[in-house]
Amino acid sequence: MFLKTLSIKGFKSFASPTQLDFEPGVTVVVGPNGSGKSNVVDAIAWVLGAQRPSAVRSQKMDDVIFAGAQNLKALGRAEVSLTLDNTTKLIPIDFDEVTITRRLFRTGDSEYEINGVSCRLLDIQDLLSDSGVGRQQHVIISQGQIDAVLNARPEERRAIIEEAAGVLKFRRRKEKSERRLEATEANLTRLQDLLREVRRQLKPLERQADAARRHGDLIKELTTLRVHLVGREIADLRARQTASTDERQQFEDRARNLTRKLAELDAEVQASEAALADAGADDSGTALARCESLRERLRGVDAVLVERIRNIDSDRQATSDGAVLSALEADREQIQRDMADVDAREALLADEVARVESAEAELSSQRQTFDVSWGQGIENVADEIAKVRGELQAHIRNRQVLDAERSRLAAKSEALKTTMGATDPEAEE
Repeated sequence: MFLKTLSIKGFKSFASPTQLDFEPGVTVVVGPNGSGKSNVVDAIAWVLGAQRPSAVRSQKMDDVIFAGAQNLKALGRAEVSLTLDNTTKLIPIDFDEVTITRRLFRTGDSEYEINGVSCRLLDIQDLLSDSGVGRQQHVIISQGQIDAVLNARPEERRAIIEEAAGVLKFRRRKEKSERRLEATEANLTRLQDLLREVRRQLKPLERQADAARRHGDLIKELTTLRVHLVGREIADLRARQTASTDERQQFEDRARNLTRKLAELDAEVQASEAALADAGADDSGTALARCESLRERLRGVDAVLVERIRNIDSDRQATSDGAVLSALEADREQIQRDMADVDAREALLADEVARVESAEAELSSQRQTFDVSWGQGIENVADEIAKVRGELQAHIRNRQVLDAERSRLAAKSEALKTTMGATDPEAEE
């Protein structure tokens, strides 16, 4: 394995693309001071993974990008590609040439490639670790470093010898493994803490899970009971609906019977009224009303006469008092004149009484005649009419009650239908 090609573009003093081809053996680069010989060595160290700016003789890493000159403008990136011959397969990759590329942009972004494929710096270091080439596994001796090696302490000389012997890669692997072991130990400690915390929370979670299972069982049992209750309620509602339908049918039959009877009674009443009209009941009623009026008038006249006679008796009793006889002697003649007037009025009233008596006799005879001919029939018809009218009113009231009961039953039937419609989905379930 040997270094075959080095391509530089925008790295330090190499503004334009530059390619250096090497042959097996020793290669010497000569030139005057400031021509860029050290930049070639820095480019090799940089592309192999140098991360410290001091390793490439810079203050900061983006100083390796070409900063411009008098006739050239600054570039935005630095790129170095290193090609190694791998015909001996020292590098564990199935290629005869291995090209390692590194790019750095002024934004600070870096890119690494192996044979044109993007990769990480760690991938490059792992690939070159077995070949003795890498970020710290090759030796670049600069000016003044020989004296540093000669004057180094035994520990530093040991590190240099181990690096040259290829032991450094195993030490790096050991350190990496130790770091992984430490990280794993930390993870195990954290995992143990988590396990303790989980075990501490496990019992409450088990209780909650048990409560959740019991809750699910209770919910299922409650659902079953609700379905059972709803089924029983639906059965009761259907039974009540059937009973209500039968009761409604009975009431409708009864209402039809009562309506028929009421119609028959109405027909009988109309027939009775027509018969009375044909028999002249209106004239008889008028005569009876006139006779009753005359009788009431005679009773009023009789009451007036009784009251006047009572007043006269009281006046006579008052005049018989011995204390006022002397005072009433003067009024005696006036009273006699009044008595004469009263007698005259009594005579007139006697004529009126005789006329009233004759009218009463005539009324009695007419009433007897009427009773003989029509009285009995009229009274029977009147009683029948009153009886029929009473029954008619009773049937009307019964019909109103039946209509109200029918409305109530209809509302109840609608409510039952609504309830059944609401409970049908639950019944189906």
